[in-house]
Amino acid sequence: MNQQLTLRFGQYSSAGRKASNQDFHGALVPLQPQLTSKGAAFAIADGISSSEVSHIASQSAVAGFLQDYFCTSETWSVKQSAQRVISAINSWLHAQSRQGQFRYAIDRGYVCTFSTLIIKAASAHLFHVGDGRIHRLSGSHLEQLTQDHRMHVSAEQHYLSRALGIHDHIEIDYQCLPVEAGDVFVLTTDGIHEFINESVMARCIEDCQDDLTLAARAIAEIALNHGSDDNLTIQIVRVEQLPEPSATELYQRLNQLPFPPELRLRAEFDGFTIQRELHHSSRSHLYLAIDNASGDRVVIKTPSHDLRHDEAYIERLLMEEWIARRINNPHVLRAWPMERPRHFLYLTSEYLPGQTLEQWMRDHPTADLTAVRSIVGQIARGLRAFHRLEMLHQDLRPANVMIDEHGTVTLIDFGSTRVAGVAELSDRTQAEPILGTLPYTAPEYFSGDPVGEQADLFSLAVMTYQMLSGHLPYGTQVATARSRAAQARLHYDSVFSHRRDIPLWVDEALKKALQPQPSRRYDAISEFVHDLNQPNPRFIAEHRPPLLERNPLLFWQGLSCLLALLLIWQLVKH
Repeated sequence: MNQQLTLRFGQYSSAGRKASNQDFHGALVPLQPQLTSKGAAFAIADGISSSEVSHIASQSAVAGFLQDYFCTSETWSVKQSAQRVISAINSWLHAQSRQGQFRYAIDRGYVCTFSTLIIKAASAHLFHVGDGRIHRLSGSHLEQLTQDHRMHVSAEQHYLSRALGIHDHIEIDYQCLPVEAGDVFVLTTDGIHEFINESVMARCIEDCQDDLTLAARAIAEIALNHGSDDNLTIQIVRVEQLPEPSATELYQRLNQLPFPPELRLRAEFDGFTIQRELHHSSRSHLYLAIDNASGDRVVIKTPSHDLRHDEAYIERLLMEEWIARRINNPHVLRAWPMERPRHFLYLTSEYLPGQTLEQWMRDHPTADLTAVRSIVGQIARGLRAFHRLEMLHQDLRPANVMIDEHGTVTLIDFGSTRVAGVAELSDRTQAEPILGTLPYTAPEYFSGDPVGEQADLFSLAVMTYQMLSGHLPYGTQVATARSRAAQARLHYDSVFSHRRDIPLWVDEALKKALQPQPSRRYDAISEFVHDLNQPNPRFIAEHRPPLLERNPLLFWQGLSCLLALLLIWQLVKH
């Protein structure tokens, strides 16, 4: 069972030495599925002291945000959802002030500071306006993550330069940070953080780590004893457990990282030692490296600097790792577990010694049918792992299949994989590009028709045909057939014309899997694999070879017997 996000938190608020409490705070950790789709939210607000109604502002801001954020569409990102809600709250507060008695004295109206922390999957999203603060506890050090929006007139005099309700438009500070299990976040109003040392707060949290509410109360009491004359509000949130990151979260998390530098032989890089370059192209670079912590060999994939501004390319690169983590199958490449923070944008995977199917075909130009069946069966098992999770590989080709020394086949390179239900970050009004390699791409991609599992089946059948014959079933015609009419004119070149030792029923299985129309192919890849290994009676009945081919001796014996009978008949007749 997959683990889910687990948080522990404590909070405390007090008027302190003031007559009333103008601060407000709230937290909402929803049940599934909202915990996965929207995350958990913690919010804190501080009404300005010059206003008699600012407590209404702070309460409205926190309560309104926690209610409205979880009502936003699940197709929106955390950033889009939260910023829209905060902007709406700001407009409402500003309107209340403009429509009431405070329209000429906004600082006496519905104004407050506001900070919120949203933890979704493996990311923390921070939204901040005003002089409240969000901190993160790193070891014994409390790091301030937000910036105070204050304008200092003198050493003693200052005022808020940004707050909710002051203007009809609000500028919101936003950060997205990676989260690890054990991370602690602390939200405070200025009545807390201006009167207590950060190291003291950190020590209180450490001493009361099993009771974060007790820690929050202890910190507030220390601030009060140190002379705080303001309201005191604090929230402490600890991340107990993280789920596997979703595709969107993985994208948001890693897309913040810089591109890696050029890697050289024996270079130390993020806990790895580079051994040699495996592959170099205009799109990416692959390196064999040693994980210094474990001593294991891994493959590091870095993006090309020429594509650093291509958002669609970066998205596909990041999707690769998530896809690899979703699948647990011996015939699918595994992502390497990252047990330390990543400082650059790159991917890591297990190292597979061996050769690509492309290289294997060069070494076996007339491959044995039994060997081909074994390879196809293993590829099919890997593909079924994709299809069970509603994913299409979309770039199945010999260069993306590895074969080790024991004959184990593994699918690699998931940069073109389509995941059902994942919202694309690219413009949906534009036609999707064809991501696969053209000679192995199913015809429906070129005509713009819907694609399904039969598209991966077509690619697998092309590779099977190529392993047996050294040729492509339609040559280069598929990529030029951009309409159904053109696809109907495609002519299948029988594999039997290249190799006479291939059974005709195997050729018929290939022909069915390679039909230009997906509806005329096999419904499942397993059916294709079965027909490659066992003669389909229908194929035998429909295409029974002539007697001359099946049994030449019997044919000539029968023909000789017939001629003899004709000769005898002629002699008797005359």
